[in-house]
Parts: sequence; structure tokens; C-alpha cells
Amino acid sequence: LQSPLIVRMFKPLILYIGLRYTRAKRRTQFISFITLTSVLGIALGVTALITVLSVMNGFEAELRERILGMTSHTTISGPYGVLDDWQGLAQKSRQFEHVQGAAPFINGQVMINADRQVSGTVLQGVLPELESQVSEVAVKMKQGQLSDLVAGEFNIVLGMELAHHLGVGIGDKVTIITPQVNSTPAGILPRLKRFNVVGMFQVGMYEYDRNMALIHIDDAAKLFRIEPAVSGLRLKLDDLFNAPRITQHLADQLGDAFRVSDWTKAHSNFFRAVQTEKRVMFIILMLIVAVAAFNIVSTLVMVVTDKRGDIAILKTQGLSNPSVMGIFIVLGGIIGLTGTVLGTVGGILLALNVETIVPAIEKAFGVQFMAADVYYISQVPSKLMWGDVYWIAALSLILSLLATLYPAWQASRINPAEVLRYE
Repeated sequence: LQSPLIVRMFKPLILYIGLRYTRAKRRTQFISFITLTSVLGIALGVTALITVLSVMNGFEAELRERILGMTSHTTISGPYGVLDDWQGLAQKSRQFEHVQGAAPFINGQVMINADRQVSGTVLQGVLPELESQVSEVAVKMKQGQLSDLVAGEFNIVLGMELAHHLGVGIGDKVTIITPQVNSTPAGILPRLKRFNVVGMFQVGMYEYDRNMALIHIDDAAKLFRIEPAVSGLRLKLDDLFNAPRITQHLADQLGDAFRVSDWTKAHSNFFRAVQTEKRVMFIILMLIVAVAAFNIVSTLVMVVTDKRGDIAILKTQGLSNPSVMGIFIVLGGIIGLTGTVLGTVGGILLALNVETIVPAIEKAFGVQFMAADVYYISQVPSKLMWGDVYWIAALSLILSLLATLYPAWQASRINPAEVLRYE
């Protein structure tokens, strides 16, 4: 029969005993050490998971921002890579609800030469007065102005890394070599044109800073022999995350005479790679949290072995098997909750300050974790997303509670008669 006192104190008693078992006596110091390692293991795993996912989120956001700083949200081109009457199409596109800006462009692959240095380059013809509507290159200029690109003067703006590679500066001249050729009495010769360097830009993404140059769109049309046409029209939308739906609506309205694509298709490989890495890192680090959580099993098994006498006495006083399980679930839950809280706080603090901590470590040890010529981004960004924090904390607590079930069940199966026979 259950004691009335036990019945009245059922829920508080489970919590009270569970909390009491977290405090060590002198003879159970080793158990307390194992408990401490379990707490620290969970805390470190949660901290690492929050920090790494925040860095991955920051990397994705930086990558998206820098790519879209040089490319458009939506691109309209002709069926054969040439677009006629871009002015009429731009006016028509601006009438759509979500379109904020439109600008023409001409793209081409060329070789650029300066003295003895040669480099393959993407040459892009832009209209300076409209380019600021669809890209941020105008505000990324380190030397000169985008407005220095004047039609007919054959001026050029280089990416900063490209200019360093060629060894040129403002006022120097470079030679553009196009894939088109000229037929002369001396034979077939490549088309060459000298350009004046009037500016340099730096968007912070090595792919663009090293492999892109800008000229006026009229000069590009003459160079590639497509005037008065252009390669296409670039659009800026009010919601870049809704670009696929808006782009599909544009395509339906414009018809089959044009090719309409959005940034998610043009750069899908980058963002798929980031998402894949993020999922893999989440799984790997979650396994670390799982290993730390299941250390609770060994901790509780040792506690159950040490407290067999206490459990037997409590059961003789009327404590039921579910109540015994509840005691050890509370004990394991406290260990998991403590580790999760410590890890969550540590992860949040580290994620919010990683952009300060990493440069300090690089400066102190003279290393660079992300070289600009290897990675797209040379700094370690961080973007804390609270949804990730909630999921990580919840999964850590669930794993901790699951780890308590087997030891708690074993404790509930203790037979008081067998234990107290030799007491």
C-alpha cells in the first residue's frame, strides 16, 4: 500500500529526490565527475553547432549579397543571345509591379593584355546612368567613377585584383583581344583595341574582382559588332527571394520571343553547395551532441547502482515504479538542460562575436583561415538565426531525455526484497 505522505508529495518528491541526487557525497565524487563531463560535452556540442550554422548562414548571406551586387535578379535575353529594341522592352518591364529598375548589358569573353601580362576576362558593356539601378558596382568603385565610362572614348574599369595582376593603374592602357577576327591582305588577324584604364572596383568577391572588366555599352557594341543590339536586359526586383515566381510571371507576359531567367538558376550551384554543406555539418555536429547526451546513460547507470538501497527503501514506503523512473528522468533531464543552456548561451555569444574573434586569432598567430584566392569570401561571416537555435536546443533536450529512459527503467525494476536482504 502507498503511504498517504508519499501520495500527497508525489510530484514534489520526484523533483526533490532527482535534484538531491545531482549533489555529490564524498564517496560519489567519481559519479559527479562523469556527470560534469556529460554536461560539458553537451554544452560544447551545442556551442559548436550554433556557431558553425551561424557561420554557414553568414557565408550564404555574404555570397548572395556579393553575387547580386554584380548580377541582376532577373535577366531577359533574345533567343540567339542578341536583344533588339531594348529601350521598348525596358519601358515595358518597368510597368510590372515588382520591377524596380532595368539596364541593358553586353557580355563577352576576351583576352586583356598589358605589357607582358595577359589574362582571360569577362568584358561587360554597361550604361553607366542605368547600371546603378540593377547593381552596386558604382558604390564599389575604389578608384575613379563609373560615370568615367564615356561612349566613344574607349575607357575601361577593371576589377582590383585584375588590375594588380596586369600591373596597371589609372591612366595606363590595356589591349583587348576579342574572339572575332579581321580579314586582311596579310591573312586572318584577331581584333585588337586599346582602352584607357579610368577606374577600379572591388566587390569583395575574388571571382569578380579578378575576372571582370567594364566598358561603355556603345564601345562594347562596336567591339563585338552587334550594334545597335545588346546581349540582354537586367532587372532589379523588390523581393529577390520571390524572384522565381516573379520571373515566371514576366516570362508568361513577354511570351516565347524572349528568354527570362532569375538569379537562382544562374547561380544555383553555389547556393546548393552551401545548403548541402550546412546539412552535412548539422548532421555531423548533432552526432557530437548525441554522443555527449548518451554519456548520460553511463552516468545514470552508475547512480542507479549506487542508490539501489535508497530506491529499495523508497519502494517499501510506497513509491511506485513510474515514480522511480521519474526520479532518474528528472536527474538526466537536469544534466541535459544544464548542458543545453550553457551551450546555447555560449553558442549565441560566440556566433555574435565570431567576426571579431577570428581576425584577432589570425593576427595573433599570423595565419589566414580563408585566403581570397581560394575562397569566394576572405572573411569569416556570421549570421545568427534564432530558428536554428530553437531547433538545436530542442533536439539536445530530446536526446538527453531519450538517454534517461533505459537507466530509469532499470531502476524501476529493482526488487526491494533482494536489495534489503543483505542490508
